[in-house]
Amino acid sequence: MADKSMEGLNTFTAQETVSVDTNKKMRVGIIGCGWIADAHIKSYLAQPDVEIVAGADLVPGKAKAFFEKHGVEGVKTDYASHKEMLDDESLALDAVSICTYNRQHAEPAIYALNKGVNVLLEKPFTVTLDEAVEVMKAEKASGKVLSIGFQPRLDENMKMIKKIVDSGELGDIYYIQTGGGRRRGIPTPFGTTFIEDKTAGLGALGDIGCYSLDMVLNAIGYPKPLTVSGYKSNFFGTSPDYSGYRADKRAEYAKLFGVDDFAAAFVRLEGGIILDFRIAWAMNMDTPGDTIILGTKGGLRIPSTECWNGSVGGAMKIYHEVCGQQVETEIPVIKMKEGLFDLKIRTFLDACKNGTPAPVPSSQILYNQAIIDGIAKSAECGHEVEIVIPEV
Repeated sequence: MADKSMEGLNTFTAQETVSVDTNKKMRVGIIGCGWIADAHIKSYLAQPDVEIVAGADLVPGKAKAFFEKHGVEGVKTDYASHKEMLDDESLALDAVSICTYNRQHAEPAIYALNKGVNVLLEKPFTVTLDEAVEVMKAEKASGKVLSIGFQPRLDENMKMIKKIVDSGELGDIYYIQTGGGRRRGIPTPFGTTFIEDKTAGLGALGDIGCYSLDMVLNAIGYPKPLTVSGYKSNFFGTSPDYSGYRADKRAEYAKLFGVDDFAAAFVRLEGGIILDFRIAWAMNMDTPGDTIILGTKGGLRIPSTECWNGSVGGAMKIYHEVCGQQVETEIPVIKMKEGLFDLKIRTFLDACKNGTPAPVPSSQILYNQAIIDGIAKSAECGHEVEIVIPEV
């Protein structure tokens, strides 16, 4: 029996008018000038209160070429490292975006915070839990803003998931199935930094797994993870026959591949909640399944996407009872007026300027990182492990 109360409402359009104070220009630097930095600089250039003043990359000349490509003049780039840039007091930096490869997330984040500079750190938070804790110690000592780059959380559809859970419509949550994946989607169009252990450290787990974890963990209030039984594999990435690679690079990429292309886990959370998780860069399936949140009063189905990108694959549906009848209520897809990356940059800047909390706080993403770290450790030792989160 279908609930007709929302029939005919196929889409919502989310829009919000935000007034930006342009009297105070935010002086911003970019650390790491690879492909994800393209999205950062485009969003910064769209903000009326930002002045991009510096950039650094470990590859000589890369930062200079990056800003020239985007037509941004007057940016200082003659730095051999992030330390040289952050040590340059003439820049008077207010904030930096850290767009380095995964294994270089922690060091520049800690250094920037110690220098009193606000930090927007790309996902994943770090590679290991211990690194995340060290970054948070620097954050705590500095009093500056540290926001983690989880822009899917700013999607109104993601916010709706949290609203549904918070409303009590589902009752007490006891089981969640989540994840996502791609049939053939190992990210190598921009080289091998995503697939080599020395640069990435994490594969699908850190690239898209962190997003799917955040979608459900944020919705239920980020309960503390207690134990995890994890699994990971790399059957596709290490195969020279993998069809997702360029034909002329298959042997080379397969040899260099040193991370996970599939991972799964069974996680116990505080409050008696079970999290059943799976994520894939490559698999012989179109999707590992929809996300479902089961509660004592109702259940929520969140359709998967063909290539998991932090959004919903269609109208969500609540399964519940009304007056003793089993019904389904469809939740229309909300159309976003503003791009999520622009929102990520804007909300970060507002937090820096207004002294308000980070839009995606490290205190929450620490639990996300703890689960990822636990999956990796459990997969390596072959049994369930307890998640122990150090004090910050």
